[in-house]
Amino acid sequence: MSVPAPVPNPRILIAEDESGIADTLQYVLRSDGFTPVWCATAQEAIAQFAQEPPALAILDVGLPDLNGFELFKRLHALPGGADVPMIFLTARSDEIDRVVGLELGADDYIAKPFSPRELVARVRTVLRRSVRAAASAPVAPPAPMVARPPQPFLIDGERRQIRYYGRALELSRYEYGLLCLLVQRPGRVYTRDELLEMVWDDPGESFDRTVDAHIKTLRAKLKAVAPEVEPIRTLRGTGYALNEDLPTAV
Repeated sequence: MSVPAPVPNPRILIAEDESGIADTLQYVLRSDGFTPVWCATAQEAIAQFAQEPPALAILDVGLPDLNGFELFKRLHALPGGADVPMIFLTARSDEIDRVVGLELGADDYIAKPFSPRELVARVRTVLRRSVRAAASAPVAPPAPMVARPPQPFLIDGERRQIRYYGRALELSRYEYGLLCLLVQRPGRVYTRDELLEMVWDDPGESFDRTVDAHIKTLRAKLKAVAPEVEPIRTLRGTGYALNEDLPTAV
């Protein structure tokens, strides 16, 4: 499969209420060939995003009308939102904030003060990863399994969508990759290192806790559909596997 050609002057959505920081970001991004779109509030960012999804979004966590984590969720729920990489920008550098961002599925997290040039470099890195991920996304066969009883998962590779007991799941890019991998080989145990290598764009920049965080949010979404079912097994000290004995209906 060929890699999609880069989009000329990609639109970068900036949700940042501090005009000085926003001006700096717009200047360096524009100088580097991007088209920045500045929004001072979360509501303005949502409107701009809905009008035309950008190539990437930079979200300040401390917006006046809505925190960046909630804004991330709302943008992610918009049409095309799950395919847009997003970077958090914040004055808070505590580990808990980084973990929350990773759990949500953010592509990067940059603490203030920051080097504008470093931020632009990270924007380019995230965009490259996004293009590679789109080119190499796993596409499941029409039937999730062969010669086995029907399972509760149905993968639509073209739409990058997974249905669970008939309900479409709202998944981040990495949640989709994890579940797609597990579903295609029920019972197969994947170590955390294997999951990082097979699902993440740049496994060298991630860590075991990243996998655990995404499995946690994935389980919560599955439980919301079928509370009594435990589809993902944890093998302590080893990794994760899809349960082979899931009921075909709930």
